[in-house]
Amino acid sequence: MTADALATSFTLRLPEWLERELPRLPEILPDVDGRMALVNRLARRNFAEGNGGPFAALVVERETGRLVSVGVNVVLSTGISSGHAEVVALGLAQQRVGGWDLAAAHLPEHELVVNWRPCVQCYGATMWSGVTSLVVAGSGPELEELSGFDEGPMREDWDEQFRRRGISVVSGVRRDEALDVYREYGAWVAAHDGVVYNARASRPE
Repeated sequence: MTADALATSFTLRLPEWLERELPRLPEILPDVDGRMALVNRLARRNFAEGNGGPFAALVVERETGRLVSVGVNVVLSTGISSGHAEVVALGLAQQRVGGWDLAAAHLPEHELVVNWRPCVQCYGATMWSGVTSLVVAGSGPELEELSGFDEGPMREDWDEQFRRRGISVVSGVRRDEALDVYREYGAWVAAHDGVVYNARASRPE
């Protein structure tokens, strides 16, 4: 293999429909209910647009509610398995503030809002991002049961591990609404022969 045959970069970016939506998003989201309402709305739109799973996330300044970034799952549209909503939102937030640490001394505290407990990949991405608060719609087996996704071997004490590292966790925000999105996704997959992109799912046993 010659060196010029090797890839040297890859890009995760918001889908076109969400880029067009950005100017219409609120600048300030003063409470967790409003923040999660936006996340659930974007998650519902995302799978219908064919970008990936029914997942969305946003980063806000924790105290002011100023919107810093939004992300949706872009695995199918980019062909990159790490393109989860949390990874996209955190990366765009870090790009916006100009550094890898969202807890840098000169910055306000940041909060990640996502429509379920992070998967095993996004668990680490969230922990090392510098956010000081995580808000989730819920946790538990319902997501996997309704969507068919494999979220990975998460620790039972995942939330306590965040708290030990100075990251507060709020769960149960608009939980029923998030579950409705996953039910709609399951029905959409069945009706459209959609791809639930678990690794190795297409390999023979």
